Amino acid sequence: MQRAGPLSHLTVIEFAGLGPAPFAGMMLADQGARVIRIDRPSKPGKAGGMAALTARHSDVLSRGRESIALDLKQAEGREVALKLIERADLLLEGFRPGVMESLGLGPDICLARRPQLVYGRVTGWGQNGPLAQAAGHDINYTALSGALHSTARRGAQPTPTPGLIGDFGGGGMLAAFGVLAAVLQARQSGQGQVVDAAISDGSALLTALIQGWRSCGLWNAEAGSNNGDGGAHFYDAYRCADGKYMSIGAMEPQFYALLREKCGLDGPEFDAQWNAAQWPQLKERVAEVFLQKTRQQWCELLEGSDVCFAPVLDLDEAPRHPHNQARHTFVEVNGITQPAPAPRFSQTPAAPCQPVRAAAADTCKLLAEIGYDEAAIAGLLQGVAQQAGN
Repeated sequence: MQRAGPLSHLTVIEFAGLGPAPFAGMMLADQGARVIRIDRPSKPGKAGGMAALTARHSDVLSRGRESIALDLKQAEGREVALKLIERADLLLEGFRPGVMESLGLGPDICLARRPQLVYGRVTGWGQNGPLAQAAGHDINYTALSGALHSTARRGAQPTPTPGLIGDFGGGGMLAAFGVLAAVLQARQSGQGQVVDAAISDGSALLTALIQGWRSCGLWNAEAGSNNGDGGAHFYDAYRCADGKYMSIGAMEPQFYALLREKCGLDGPEFDAQWNAAQWPQLKERVAEVFLQKTRQQWCELLEGSDVCFAPVLDLDEAPRHPHNQARHTFVEVNGITQPAPAPRFSQTPAAPCQPVRAAAADTCKLLAEIGYDEAAIAGLLQGVAQQAGN
């Protein structure tokens, strides 16, 4: 597998799961890390478990991995996993607290085999606390952190964001940051550690700015009434004549002045930009103005100016926008459109995205790599391990 990027010196063992842990693994793999995913074997005659899910070629979160399928409930399967861990820099798992311990693969055992190991754990509620063992999803973690509240319109219910704030921003990305920080420390000290990345913690972290504003009276408790949550007339998305939307973020005085000039907002009522009491009425006026032209017409009028605008693009339109095309923000691999690795590095750029490999595609190769001969591999394939196609 082609690997290039600033993390090409790292080896990661990832235990197959859903959501935030795979996203963290994808980020690491995107930047060159060798990520070996331990999948569950599928049952004979039936596509089952995580192996079936991760085998789908459209599962973008699984890109960049090698895969071995092991039955971790058997001692021989666990021993194979530990042999892989002995050669790794870090481990990623996203199970409920206690699951890895019940498998005999908890931090104490793994760190005993590899003292420099960084053991990354991603959960919804964290490894401890009253809710640690409770089931949950992104909407629950963001709700408890206060982040979900900020997605509501004035007088309306909060709007769930599909994993953006919780699973991926507050979970997977936080985990990727955490394990890399711990790897740097391990390189200095020779001692690994456990990284406890809770989505509820990460979601709370993402509210740092508005928590600060709230504490000094710059952010109202009522959602949808503030300058950055759709309360202000100069910071919102507006429906156009064709039913599509345009985003406006003209906060600064010079940008606001341009917005008024370009959109014909001449009335004196627009002079007091920061008079929040007038925002609801001014929003109605601005909404009427944007309904007079199509989204494309507004783009043509505002293009090249500092109004702070952008069309609200859907998932099909975004890859076709000239800016995204110029930066190669999206790529297509085997007919699957997906975001390209980010951020960009000048000296160690990432390799092009490769097709997602099937679960268990690399079992035999990896077993050989850690010292099993052909006879031993054949024995493991009889019940502990699985190779794609077998």
